[in-house]
Amino acid sequence: MGRLLIVIGVALVVLGLVVSYSDFFSWLRLSHLPGDILIKRGSFQFYFPIVTCILISLVLTLILYLIKK
Repeated sequence: MGRLLIVIGVALVVLGLVVSYSDFFSWLRLSHLPGDILIKRGSFQFYFPIVTCILISLVLTLILYLIKK
């Protein structure tokens, strides 16, 4: 069980790096939606994708609901 969790964790990290540093999923355009929080002050920049998180949560909830049903 422990090895399975390690393999899943490593796979998620690799998938996260691929999504972050490639343009493979650029057609989704899930970054900087209206309602996301962006604060710029000098050289400091803070971005909190609240609307993006809510949208992803709703989609995953719907998918899991349909799979379970």
